[in-house]
Amino acid sequence: MGNENGKTIVIGVIGSDCHAVGNKIIDYVLTENGFKVINVGVISPQEDFINAAVETNADAIIVSSLYGHGEIDCRGMRDKCKEAGIGDILLYVGGNIVVGKQKWEDVHERFQSMGFDRVYPPGTPIEHTMVEMKEDLKIN
Repeated sequence: MGNENGKTIVIGVIGSDCHAVGNKIIDYVLTENGFKVINVGVISPQEDFINAAVETNADAIIVSSLYGHGEIDCRGMRDKCKEAGIGDILLYVGGNIVVGKQKWEDVHERFQSMGFDRVYPPGTPIEHTMVEMKEDLKIN
């Protein structure tokens, strides 16, 4: 168990996606690096992420999606966060978030316009995400 860094992160796999392995790896790496991880698990609707973030006063939400329907599953999430009173929370999304081969620039732009702070392509290691998250949360 690493030193606590005082930051709470909600993680999970959105929609009807049941890819559990990546979720466990993310949980492990973040926990080892001192984050308090609230894992809503797999096949989770937006509300599960948002409710967990509200209840735990979380600093960020990481949404994973691996079955390609992330775009549909993630739409409106920033608005729901605002409604729940956590409009400023950091939102991250990564995985195989769209169906088929699409230009990454376009995908990235679409998710950013949906209100995601950081959007990661398939195969991005959680270690990379975590470096940027530490910057965003001002952790040395």
